[in-house]
Amino acid sequence: MELRHLEHFIAVAEQKHFTRAAEAMSISQSGLSASIRALERELHASLFVRNTRSVELTEAGRALLCEGRRTLAAAEAARDAVAAVQGLVRGHLTVGLEQCLGVVDVPALLAKFRSAYPGVEIEVRQAGSTPMLDELASGRLDVAFVATSGHPVDGLDLRPLSTESMVLVCAPDHRLAGATEVSLQDLAGESFVDFDRTWGARAISDHAFAAANVAHPVTIEVNDVHTLLALVAHDLGVALVPERIAAKRGDHKTVPLVPGAASAWQVSVAVPTSPAASLTADALIGMLPTTRT
Repeated sequence: MELRHLEHFIAVAEQKHFTRAAEAMSISQSGLSASIRALERELHASLFVRNTRSVELTEAGRALLCEGRRTLAAAEAARDAVAAVQGLVRGHLTVGLEQCLGVVDVPALLAKFRSAYPGVEIEVRQAGSTPMLDELASGRLDVAFVATSGHPVDGLDLRPLSTESMVLVCAPDHRLAGATEVSLQDLAGESFVDFDRTWGARAISDHAFAAANVAHPVTIEVNDVHTLLALVAHDLGVALVPERIAAKRGDHKTVPLVPGAASAWQVSVAVPTSPAASLTADALIGMLPTTRT
């Protein structure tokens, strides 16, 4: 089995199409098909169910996909280790980022990294924290800036950068706008504006209301901080958000939660704990400013 066979297999698995995968890998479709057939002969198993429009993974293919990604990540880490010994940091760094974390100036950090290591190709993906944690564990990301409740995640090392409380945001004339603090029970019967379920703040809110046995009906779901706050300011719902996000606009009211009502919002830089963790990710993390809480 050759690494290029795994690279070709993963390309087809992700594109679900031989022609698109061949274009992405810059090889001929016949060459890609031959590579997949060679891998299937090696493994004595069919990896794809083929039809005229797309391809789907077989059970054997699904089993190979996760381990194939880990194998390629380990191979890249091995190359990086040799390059580091030789004083030549190179390779590929894939960075995940949830929007509006505000703790680290990631563009400035990446610019500093590129200046120090021009031989490293940088790829950035913006998404919610929940899928990024999965992509880190599977080897599809090298490092990610995520927001979570701070609880441990199997297979990952979460290194805290900042921690802050969740607060209620509501319209200026809302019945709770003048309160000194609110409990989750005070919010029974309210309608909520909230982020997509992949966002860290949404996961914290969902868990808090479930633990308190209080309904949390999200009638408006968004993927943008400023839109959420504008909707709240127009009294289209209330929301629980981190203090940092609440401070991004001034046309709503911010009310503290009673202590312990919800887990804190923790921004962390996350990396896999496996031996295949990227040396380039370690180099990037080494350029971070001093940890803040």
